Amino acid sequence: MERKQTGPIGRPRGFDTDEALERAMLVFWRHGYEGASTANLTTAMGISTTSMYAAFGNKEKLFRKVLERYTEGPSAYMARALKEPTALGTATAILAGTVRTTTRPANPHGCLGVQSALTVSDAGEEVRDLLVAWRNDGHSCLRERFQRAVDEGDLPADADPGLLARYITTFGYGIAVQAASGVGRDELQEMADAALRNWPPL
Repeated sequence: MERKQTGPIGRPRGFDTDEALERAMLVFWRHGYEGASTANLTTAMGISTTSMYAAFGNKEKLFRKVLERYTEGPSAYMARALKEPTALGTATAILAGTVRTTTRPANPHGCLGVQSALTVSDAGEEVRDLLVAWRNDGHSCLRERFQRAVDEGDLPADADPGLLARYITTFGYGIAVQAASGVGRDELQEMADAALRNWPPL
């Protein structure tokens, strides 16, 4: 005998997905991928393990969603910096954005992408590869921006766009590590300003 469905199919989700992702992002940001346990995550998100798996999948899939949120949120200064009219303006905006984002009092210090990459075991190989790709993508976008600057005469013809992009990204990640170690915003900004004094003159 066929039984008719009398109630709604499935149960409505009893939590705000965006708010849960925001809280998960802070846990990963503070503890890194390996250090963020499922218990830490579900407690911060205010949901059960079953609800977390049903809504986001496993820990790795949750981290992928969190990294997207971080890229579009706290790390969005990178995309904005690429639109600056000069290469020096782009480099300045990236380092200033890094200093600002990694030292906000309301957020964990450091960079989520860097913190999560520092200690990743073999079990987290896919996350390690994801973060390598994330960093490489940032470098590639910056290299393309600096290549355009060379083509437009905003950088010297003999400037190396790839090397400049590596210089800025490496320095930015260094700022993030220093911020996570407790170095203050003013000192980090002074370091960023000093790094840009070596910018190639026209």
